[in-house]
Amino acid sequence: MQQRMQFFAKAPEIMKAVSALNKAVDECGLEVGLLHLIKLRASQINGCSYCVEMHSREARRDGETEQRLYLVAAWKESPLFSERERAALAWTEAVTLIANNGVSDELYARTLEHFSEEELVKLSVALGMINTWNRLCIPFHAIHPMPAAKAA
Repeated sequence: MQQRMQFFAKAPEIMKAVSALNKAVDECGLEVGLLHLIKLRASQINGCSYCVEMHSREARRDGETEQRLYLVAAWKESPLFSERERAALAWTEAVTLIANNGVSDELYARTLEHFSEEELVKLSVALGMINTWNRLCIPFHAIHPMPAAKAA
């Protein structure tokens, strides 16, 4: 796959704003590991290979285990995630797939058992951010920062 466009170069001013929001999300006070998990899960749902690879790599760099990274896609069936992480991953799925069913009152209440209202706003902005990156990387075929693996 070839990159279609270098979107940073074509719209530098708006990409500067996107980058500033991304920095704010990364520094918002939510746990770095939690942010890695939600970014990875949203990117899996959206099918963004660039972001799946990047957030898996960054999570490993920051101490996340291979086993938990493998199981993010099947988090509901895995005992390896805390209740707070499970709440964040459920919120991630609902917000990323918001057109399907919205966000139920039940999920909202369950998520507030593990996140303050302020944290829930931050979590939601973080999800908006990764969904924005996915919506830039997928249509413009963002190129992976590493050489492509050879097909078997």
